[in-house]
Amino acid sequence: MKASPIRERVEEALAASAFVKLLLVQRCVPQIETIAKELIRALRAGRRVFLIGNGGSAADAQHIAGELEGRFKRNRRALPALALTTNTSTLTALGNDLGYEHTFSRLIEAHVRKGDVLIAISTSGQSPNVLEAVKRARKIGAVTVGFTNDSGGKLRHLVDHCLQVPSTDTQRVQECHIAVGHAVCEAVEEALFEK
Repeated sequence: MKASPIRERVEEALAASAFVKLLLVQRCVPQIETIAKELIRALRAGRRVFLIGNGGSAADAQHIAGELEGRFKRNRRALPALALTTNTSTLTALGNDLGYEHTFSRLIEAHVRKGDVLIAISTSGQSPNVLEAVKRARKIGAVTVGFTNDSGGKLRHLVDHCLQVPSTDTQRVQECHIAVGHAVCEAVEEALFEK
């Protein structure tokens, strides 16, 4: 008996997701390790982690920040992490008054200090407001991290460390971004809160 078209589509989507994650393991573990070490270094030094992104990447930024602020696997003290995607009054005012491309850079100016870490999530690596924010963070002296796709877009040339997921399929890239976020959160907890 032939499988239904829905079942076939579900199987194809899950298999594609698993395949890209296998490629991620083969190609990107050194970059992920470096990113985790940067967060560990910054947090040990009393610095903060900031995250930005648009749309699904904004949701990922908030998700990762929540894991660091609250808890991932361990009951432990809160870590200073903040997604700069959540204050709709500020974001819409900045977009209206200064232009959408300046929304995050203005927030970076307000909150980020030298030695902090900025994780900039952009599936395409081309989001103007993300690129402007990274430029501002670098001028301040923050460590900049990009989460993007296989091409990396313009973002890969601007950040100190770039995770380039080995795919250009937005869905697969976003799935890997959150998987990497979880892996980094787990590494941070293990390093900072050893049993």
